Amino acid sequence: MAGVVERRSIDVVPDDERHGSAVSQFTLWLGANLQITAVITGALAVVFGANAFWSLIGLLLGNLLGGAVMALHSAQGPRLGLPQMITSRAQFGVRGAVVPLALVIVMYIGFFASGSVLAGQAVGELTHLGETPGIVLFAAVTAVAAAVGYRLIHTLGKIAGLVCALAFVYLGFRLLERADLGTLLADHRFGLPVFLLAVSLSASWQLAFGPYVADYSRYLPRHTSARATFWWTLSGSVLGSQWSMTFGALAAAAAPAAFVGHEVSYIVGLGGAGVIASFLYFAIALGKLTINILNTYGGFMSLVTSVSGFRGQRTLSPRGRSAYIAGIMLAGTAVALLGKDSFLTSFKDFLLFLLTFFTPWSAINLVDYYLISKERYDIPALSDPAGRYGAWNVRALTVYVLGVLAQLPFLATHFFTGPLVAPLGGADISWLVGLAVPAVLYWVTARRDTARTAEPAAPHEDQAPAELGG
Repeated sequence: MAGVVERRSIDVVPDDERHGSAVSQFTLWLGANLQITAVITGALAVVFGANAFWSLIGLLLGNLLGGAVMALHSAQGPRLGLPQMITSRAQFGVRGAVVPLALVIVMYIGFFASGSVLAGQAVGELTHLGETPGIVLFAAVTAVAAAVGYRLIHTLGKIAGLVCALAFVYLGFRLLERADLGTLLADHRFGLPVFLLAVSLSASWQLAFGPYVADYSRYLPRHTSARATFWWTLSGSVLGSQWSMTFGALAAAAAPAAFVGHEVSYIVGLGGAGVIASFLYFAIALGKLTINILNTYGGFMSLVTSVSGFRGQRTLSPRGRSAYIAGIMLAGTAVALLGKDSFLTSFKDFLLFLLTFFTPWSAINLVDYYLISKERYDIPALSDPAGRYGAWNVRALTVYVLGVLAQLPFLATHFFTGPLVAPLGGADISWLVGLAVPAVLYWVTARRDTARTAEPAAPHEDQAPAELGG
């Protein structure tokens, strides 16, 4: 077990512990996206007004655009050997990074909860325990797997990719036996607002991976090609998500009354009964297990990063690791049990609301890493509030806040609609504003900062780390 259970947390992965190849990113992100929540995301485009034809095009465009941003984050992993969010200290300061981190933790809990609702239904049917015990059982298994860590996560990604691919191929044939594809795609009427909604839904799906995608590439050898990491991550994530979302959009177009609100039972019923139904319930639970482990693992990483920014500690004891993971599990399970009866509308708004906070973070992080710092960070300084990155970077935090505020006039959700949405015909373009505005502002304010653009010192991996969490 010593070689299986992960020892690293937010500390640098040394070269002698690096392993694998960039292809591992394809299998992980394919498996993470071939799952029922991605199906629901694709269905939402049709449920909220777009026809199937333009929904599929909009979903593909959003997956490609958001996936490219997400894959640029993934390429940072082999180079730095660090979890994704700790690199935010280079932009926001060692302690200032807690601002986006707090929002990331909310994201992890929200996705854990939404995934647990759907997986809990499948586990409840598979075990005959019912939905609520199914949610609780699923959450407990997720926490145990997350505690094991990196190697198990990648192994599950490979298994889930194979099992869920078989399930979705079968379900696709079954769906097309019931509904004519030509008929489903016959309506070509174009509506800009609902088309942009489809783009935003899939783009937000991809962008939400950004805060943790490098967590799963950081063990790759340092010499791993950044280009290979980018393309294998992008192809796996886009293929898996578009495959799932296409199925969801077509299912919603074929039988909206039967599908909406009964997603798990509809999908399993589409496949059949008996052994086949059990296999489909298992595939749904396995797909959600893979992604929920990512959310749990990323959540505890973000909590450790937040705490260590103030305590100056860089590693985590086994007891501390278990405590953080249990906290994420309990919070996510509570949200799942409280929100399971209003899942669909809440999830759509949750996705679009998350996009408001993560597009500025992505823009700032990528501009800093690729254009300002030229892919080199002073690793020891990421743990030193008195170092070159400081405790709080007021300029970066100001740009981040301005990036969030700039989106509000263009934001369209159930609980808030900006004043510029109506003149645009109801279209939500907030995520485009959220990428462009902070990217430009950060580049303008940071490119003359000599403390940031100077060549960093070589990383010192032999520094003795302190313990965190008992």
